[in-house]
Amino acid sequence: MTLLQTGSVFTAALVGAIAAVVSILSGLAICDTLRHSAGPHTARDVVSWWPLLIYGPWMVASLSILRSALHQRRALHSWSIVLLFSTLATLLCVAQAPRTIAAGAASALPAVAALSCFQQLVRQITLTRPPRQAAPRHRNPAASVSVPLRQTATARRGPDGVPPGFPVADSREAGSPSHRHGFGYGA
Repeated sequence: MTLLQTGSVFTAALVGAIAAVVSILSGLAICDTLRHSAGPHTARDVVSWWPLLIYGPWMVASLSILRSALHQRRALHSWSIVLLFSTLATLLCVAQAPRTIAAGAASALPAVAALSCFQQLVRQITLTRPPRQAAPRHRNPAASVSVPLRQTATARRGPDGVPPGFPVADSREAGSPSHRHGFGYGA
């Protein structure tokens, strides 16, 4: 590995570690808020597990996105689940916060920070993996190859348009087929 590749992998690992720490701190920061939002409407023994109902699908979809990024595939469905549950976590936290702008922003920050760090982690994974197809994609690769072949074949022909090594035909014989077979005027 070159120094550039080593630095790239190290940076991606550092981004992964920071994203994991931010996600854990985000979950811890909003855990009580999510429990409090479920308290009046949910059985007491279920309330302690309530944050898992928000962050469980978020984690499963996140792992699916990471796996797709490693295989260089899109994960649109998983991204929609991550966005949905991040939005739900943000809305539940903002609903429990005091009605000030600072409190609303502070309560929305953990879920938004976790989502942002996760998105950057996925970007790092897709950047550090080399593309599966090294050559650029063309819609019609045969057309781009056939032009040089035609030019090469034309360049190999002589001044009469005949490839070297072939006899040059008489102009009367090279005419129409009717002259050669006696069907025309001068035969």
